[in-house]
Amino acid sequence: MQSKKLAKPKPGPSTEKFLDIAEIRDDMVLLKDGTVRSVLLVSSINFALKSVEEQEAIIQAYMTFLNALEYPIQIVIQSRRMNIDGYMARLLEQQRTMENDLLRTQIADYRNFVMELVELGQIMQKMFYVVIPYDPLTNKRKNFFSRFSEAISPAAAARLSRKQLEDRIEQLARRTEIAQGQLNSMGLASARLDTQGLVEMYYNVYNPDLFEGEKLSDVAQVQFEEASHVSEK
Repeated sequence: MQSKKLAKPKPGPSTEKFLDIAEIRDDMVLLKDGTVRSVLLVSSINFALKSVEEQEAIIQAYMTFLNALEYPIQIVIQSRRMNIDGYMARLLEQQRTMENDLLRTQIADYRNFVMELVELGQIMQKMFYVVIPYDPLTNKRKNFFSRFSEAISPAAAARLSRKQLEDRIEQLARRTEIAQGQLNSMGLASARLDTQGLVEMYYNVYNPDLFEGEKLSDVAQVQFEEASHVSEK
């Protein structure tokens, strides 16, 4: 009885097991069911400041965009605390290199003002994303037992051949380019997130508190082994 009381509880399953993401690579998100996603960072427009004619044109372009879709998309609006580290670093560099004493003092005062403003006001910024999926037909034909087995062993479902992976990359790139063109017709600029951007975005989503204090390193500088689930067939 005493040994049972002293025995430590067994650790539960890792959080990673409950995520749908199997891997992030080649500027796309590979899910455990073999489907892939690309993410577009989209600009915003102030609709209220547009004229009536411009508003009607934007609405018509948006309707055309939705009617042209042959697959579901996801529109995500994310609010996060504004990160001004890069801006403050540039100001500090200007302050160090400025030869005029008066301007150097003014830059220092401005830096302090901006830092206090952000800390006291908790200034937030909104990020707009459009998620583009690609779901091969073979994945849609899976029966209940196939999907159930993937839930038990998700790594097996993501074991793709090199040819299958290249096909997903190509098809997803085409969809993404078309979506960018349609967004551009509405006056919205967009940029596809690369691998580094995707990692940072999802890291921020699942670790909002850690993201502010722990910055991620460049994924290109991280040493890793080639994923075992991609075969050379």
